[in-house]
Amino acid sequence: MGLSPIATAAGQVTASTVILVPLVLLIDHPFQLPMPGLEIWASLLALAVFSTALAYILYFKILSVAGATNLTLVTFLVPISAILLGYVVLGERLELSHYIGMAIIGLSLSIIDGRLWKGIKS
Repeated sequence: MGLSPIATAAGQVTASTVILVPLVLLIDHPFQLPMPGLEIWASLLALAVFSTALAYILYFKILSVAGATNLTLVTFLVPISAILLGYVVLGERLELSHYIGMAIIGLSLSIIDGRLWKGIKS
């Protein structure tokens, strides 16, 4: 459609904010809560900039370059990223089921991609 990834991401985040703010005000009554401290505001800003805005920009940039099918395949890496971040950042212990799940996801992605398996057919 000729829209830049940044404009598309900004439009999506802005529209969702416009829809959700009235619901938050109606349901949660945030003005009755104490004012958050500086650490909370900094965390909120970091989440907004890095986890949301930057992620949407990357999402729509990859969509415009690689297409919808390839972009959808990347979402299969989310559980692997979460497991590995839990291990590295939080010190969580990985169990056999984690390794099996990551192996199944990796094998599935390699089958979907097909490049690895073309050499084996010959």
